[in-house]
Amino acid sequence: MQTIDGRENVSGMFKINGGIEIASQIKLAGDEYSGFYSNGLTMQDSETMRRMNIIEEDDLRTILKDDRNIELTVLHETVADSTYCVQSVVTNKGDKEVTLEMLDTFSITGICADKIHRMTSFWSAEGRLKTDDVKELGLECSWNHMAYRVEKFGNIGSMPVRRYFPFVALEDTVSEQFIGILLYAPSSWQIEIVCRQDDKLTVNGGIADRDFGAFTKRLIPGETIETPKALIALGKSMEEVCDKLVKAQRPDISPVDNHMGITFNEYCATWGNPNEENMKKVCDHVAGKGMQYLVMDSGWYGKDDGYWWDYTGEWEINTNRFPNGLKPVADYIRSKGMIPGIWFEFENVTPKCKLWNKAEWLLKKDGVPLSVGGRRFLDMENPEVKEHLREKVIKLLKDNGYGYIKVDYNDTIGVGCDGPDGLGENLRRKILATQEFFRELRKEIPELVIENCSSGGHRLEPSMMELSSMASFSDAHEIKSLPIIAANVHRIIRPEQNQIWAVFRADDSDERLYYSICSTLFGRMGLSGDIYDMSEHQWDVIHAGMDFYNNASDIIKNGYTEVLDCNTAGYNKPDGGQLVVRSFDNKVLVVYHRFENSVSLSEYVRSRIECGSIKESKITDMLLKLGRSPADIVRIDTYGSAESDFSAQAWVVKN
Repeated sequence: MQTIDGRENVSGMFKINGGIEIASQIKLAGDEYSGFYSNGLTMQDSETMRRMNIIEEDDLRTILKDDRNIELTVLHETVADSTYCVQSVVTNKGDKEVTLEMLDTFSITGICADKIHRMTSFWSAEGRLKTDDVKELGLECSWNHMAYRVEKFGNIGSMPVRRYFPFVALEDTVSEQFIGILLYAPSSWQIEIVCRQDDKLTVNGGIADRDFGAFTKRLIPGETIETPKALIALGKSMEEVCDKLVKAQRPDISPVDNHMGITFNEYCATWGNPNEENMKKVCDHVAGKGMQYLVMDSGWYGKDDGYWWDYTGEWEINTNRFPNGLKPVADYIRSKGMIPGIWFEFENVTPKCKLWNKAEWLLKKDGVPLSVGGRRFLDMENPEVKEHLREKVIKLLKDNGYGYIKVDYNDTIGVGCDGPDGLGENLRRKILATQEFFRELRKEIPELVIENCSSGGHRLEPSMMELSSMASFSDAHEIKSLPIIAANVHRIIRPEQNQIWAVFRADDSDERLYYSICSTLFGRMGLSGDIYDMSEHQWDVIHAGMDFYNNASDIIKNGYTEVLDCNTAGYNKPDGGQLVVRSFDNKVLVVYHRFENSVSLSEYVRSRIECGSIKESKITDMLLKLGRSPADIVRIDTYGSAESDFSAQAWVVKN
């Protein structure tokens, strides 16, 4: 038990690893805030929690209740070795309505740490690792152990992976211990790191609260609200805790998508101008080349009197481009041995769509339709909207034989929308309704492969990933930072779901092709580009990369990342290099990318050992030999050549 100003503070506690305790906290409107300069920084340790008492406790849950019969249940489950799943449930068992203004999934106390690791995320720059010193963040207790020190971060809106991933890892460099936390967060979320009574830290996280995300939720007698889940993992390295957090996720992957199949998306070939003729032409060029999916991206709908983007939401087939409808194209793709895919963005509408002014179907803010950058948002809770989408999306997929849907989402609702509760709670409900439609898609078409896309990687959080077979890792298709982002993201989602695009062009050198294709070895291979214009030699290089990917796919899917090291700070002009080493069974996959002012593999490894970024081990011994001579290394497969700047090479070797 903690004490606050001499008053007992009760939290539901589940103890792990000695002194670390997992609990949860809530705050009711009208109750006293904690004080000591915390109001506006954090709602932790309020009167609401001081009025709580534990009434039941076992290995799976702790139940607390206050004198108003507000019940807080903290669910805690061990899902794997030193890996835990936590969720909180609040029920109003009293006879009066109350209003929540803060609802955490977890509150973890007793953490010793001197470094904080987060993953930042912007468009086409997802997953950059950001490390801060605890003291530099000011997270030291005050001289009288009273004033709060708080580092609070998160995201507001319906693009949950924008600015930060819902992730934090805390490191104690003295004991070499890490605790990693990953929040299931499809809408606004927050994580707080708090220091107060001693130099041990408390970490809280859940729905973005009233101060941060305009959240209030009225709970009438008998009503219940559940928080998103969180995964918590302990380990001795960043690689270990990330591996545990990723492997604890349970995605609903289509039964046809069980062998790391390769996707070809035509977007970087037609640039949003697919038609019956060129889709069949693309199909002819990729048929027999080892692709499982051929996906038709945006531009198949709308009218030719304007840009197709302006008709998003209508989902009327463009009969000038597809005079015979979509089925002949899907049938043709299937006749060539591939699964046909199609692009949708079914939550939004754009100005020339006839739904643009159908106000009763749209989300509103301040009583008017919410407009963001030429987009409005359908109310996914509205029964008429649901029926519209069943007709325009599910029926279209079924009638035309499409087995793959790329679900895009290209702007954010922001802090929230009008509704019965606070803006943040109204937003949360709308996003949960979207997730119900994802489930309905799979229920109606059990083998459907769903690709989760949001301007690339803005929805790469676990609750969306568990509804999808795979995801677009980023929109960074052809830029130099492609391999950096691809490697970053595989820390946080399962590599088998991490679709990475290699876009090839007719003027690509061998080195450029190696650079792009080696980037796909951090996840699922996705291809696009100048399908008609590649030379026979270029196709040989591409095919060799596809063969290497297939040979390494078991390591990519099931392996453990031993090294993920990159020594560049810049993404637009990266310099130095990047090394990723992943092992499985008795094999090791090594992928080395060179950027500007780069060095050979062995020189890179030696310099990174000297600066302490990579630890000496059997793996580094192997890497040094691999970079110098093949004498003592049994190479199972090799692809590429890393002999110059902006080139890459990959090896599969015996462990």
